[in-house]
Amino acid sequence: MMNEKSTFLGEDGLIYCSVCKEPKESFYPSDFLFGLKKHPRQCACDRKEREEMEKYFREKERKQLIERNRKNCFEEPEMLQCTFQNSTEDNFAFQTVKKYVSNWKEMKKKRMGYLLWGPVGTGKSYLARCIANALLDCEVTVKMMNVGGILNDLFAAEDKKEYIRCLMKYDLLIIDDLGAERNSEYATEIVFSVVDARYRSGKPLIIMTNLSLVKMKSETDAGKRRIYDRILEMCVPMKMDGDSKREKLATNKIHDMKEVLNL
Repeated sequence: MMNEKSTFLGEDGLIYCSVCKEPKESFYPSDFLFGLKKHPRQCACDRKEREEMEKYFREKERKQLIERNRKNCFEEPEMLQCTFQNSTEDNFAFQTVKKYVSNWKEMKKKRMGYLLWGPVGTGKSYLARCIANALLDCEVTVKMMNVGGILNDLFAAEDKKEYIRCLMKYDLLIIDDLGAERNSEYATEIVFSVVDARYRSGKPLIIMTNLSLVKMKSETDAGKRRIYDRILEMCVPMKMDGDSKREKLATNKIHDMKEVLNL
């Protein structure tokens, strides 16, 4: 039934849109088999409404996908808050990795990653989480794990090769705490298997470690040395130094408690 408020009947017998003035109907060819004369068509207003609706659902699906990827990336919910926007840092390392994110397609193509090394508490993990969250916003799949978690998962896995294959499917793999794993032949072999599989996948890898670059380059243990050699072939080293952020946070908490308790 014709809506008098939004349409009108044209002189040709077709219903027109009162807004865009386009017909909302069209004639069938005179020889149409079923004898029907007219069929509905979309006017400019209808097409715009359809496009906006499609855009809405595409954006909704995109956000849902990003949320699923983000939850799958991190092991702890608080990691979701580690973003460039939430950070007060503006040092060389942060500026550099922001450019890394901005040039992700080229970095991925050249399978370029980072080796973030330096003392405990200098922000290596936080920086890596910022990278992950920024790339996740761009629909890049990222997985971030520490070495201990990988070792525990693989120890319990029925199909270890399948577990490693699943890690390799992500666009970016981030491994934290390299060098903190227990010192055993099994652990060394597992870490090499993951790093080597990543190398063969042709995808970028980011590693964080408290080990010094000198230590890694001068390692005498053959098993560890081949891990470090593979990493240095894939990842650009970047030193993270300065005051320990963990110590600073602990000091601030002590100060806050003293103020609250009037000590």
